[in-house]
Amino acid sequence: MLARLKTFTLLGIEAMPVDVEVDISPAAMPKTILVGLPDAAVKESTHRVERAIVNSGFVRPQDRVVINLAPGDLPKQAASFDLPVALGVLAGSGQLALDRLEDYAVVGELALEGLTRPIRGALSIAIEASKNTNLKGLVVPAENAHEAAVVDGIEVIPVCSLSQAVAFFAGEIEIDPVPSCVNQLFEEFSTYEVDFGDVRGQESAKRAMTLAAAGNHNLIMVGPPGSGKTMLAKRMPTILPPLTAPESIATTRIYSALGQLPAGQPLLACRPFRSPHHTISDAGLVGGGSPPSPGEISKAHNGILFLDELPEFNRKTLEVMRQPLEDGVVTISRALRSTTFPANFMLIAAANPCPCGYRSDPRRTCNCLPTQIEKYMGKISGPLMDRIDIHIEVPAVPFDELSSPAGGGSTSTQMRADVTKAREGQLARFGNGAVQYNAQMSSRQVRQFCKLNKPCQHMLRHSVEEMGLSARAHDKILRVARTIADVAGDESIDETHLAEAIGYRSLDRDFWS
Repeated sequence: MLARLKTFTLLGIEAMPVDVEVDISPAAMPKTILVGLPDAAVKESTHRVERAIVNSGFVRPQDRVVINLAPGDLPKQAASFDLPVALGVLAGSGQLALDRLEDYAVVGELALEGLTRPIRGALSIAIEASKNTNLKGLVVPAENAHEAAVVDGIEVIPVCSLSQAVAFFAGEIEIDPVPSCVNQLFEEFSTYEVDFGDVRGQESAKRAMTLAAAGNHNLIMVGPPGSGKTMLAKRMPTILPPLTAPESIATTRIYSALGQLPAGQPLLACRPFRSPHHTISDAGLVGGGSPPSPGEISKAHNGILFLDELPEFNRKTLEVMRQPLEDGVVTISRALRSTTFPANFMLIAAANPCPCGYRSDPRRTCNCLPTQIEKYMGKISGPLMDRIDIHIEVPAVPFDELSSPAGGGSTSTQMRADVTKAREGQLARFGNGAVQYNAQMSSRQVRQFCKLNKPCQHMLRHSVEEMGLSARAHDKILRVARTIADVAGDESIDETHLAEAIGYRSLDRDFWS
């Protein structure tokens, strides 16, 4: 007897539909054959399925069982095929009616006693299942139900065991679909425990971070140890606009596919903040492996990637970020297929001015030799620096500011108000197209929206010639100037806006000249 079910497998972060076909025919000796390009984890599932069937009170077929996972040229991974295979075996052996199986897709891992275990990628699977108009719902382990229920347009049926799934498909019990609770999740998890008000002093750095957040610009901070660079970077998400529902789902599915969603949190409501160690590999940063999996830049999608002690990173590792910084996606190519992951993140980097860290500190003596400083800063290439819009120096904080009472500096609430105002202006300017922020403007849009008067043109020409700026740096200055004007609420760019934007490009000529 032949049974057929719908299920899904993950390829990167995308869910791909798979048909589970189970054929049971008489044979002299019981034998189970699994075909369809399964990996080792899927092959081992036959033993788990057999014991789960028996331990759940059903009869294991004493015949030849052929299980086909179609299409045959698509790699099958993970243990999410346990539950559909078990239901297919029961249906193929006549222990379960086939009628209701046609309306639902099934995913889930089984324990030996027949209980379900959570799987990876439930959100991506639910998104793909909702696109199939022939499917009424999706049956998932109970632990994944709230994660999958984030998606509208499909019923999510939670099951705790193989026995419960069989009873549901046999019509013996009815299981209510899990309701979507996106608004409740946002209210519960969209809070931050840090605030820019915790940072004493550094008002000029806070100003630069406000501009970076307003236009989605990349930023690098250079300063001595203990000047507050890491504190500033960690508070950047608090002034960014809240995640929208599409942004949250796009980010959550990456963590879901990796099995790294926080416990009890089926949806990410805060912008991600990733801070990898400087010993990270190329694959760890941009993604890789076989099959490819997302790296840190994809985990920072719609959020912040913070690279502390930037010169300590391997130069080759840093260079692989060039293309993702420009395109907002990263493509991992292998012999059989290519996989594209989203990587639309804001880069914030921090660096010491020299190996000892005290080159720019007037209170400490720097003993680093010029050759040591040149070698240290030379790890950061000019092309990478060109892709960072704003360069600022973060000096050591004076004692008077450290000992001052709290509440004297800018807070996240105040800074977020400026960011929100600027982003509303950009939304009105760009509409709902692919470009949403000033940092994403194309060269054509830069010429359209960043027009300069004669004094500004003369100032920019002089700066480009004196500082030896590239064409990319020229456009970066105009984009930052446009953001400064947006924060100020001005329609056009004037000399003060342009002068401040040029000032944010001068630091790299001092340290990387």
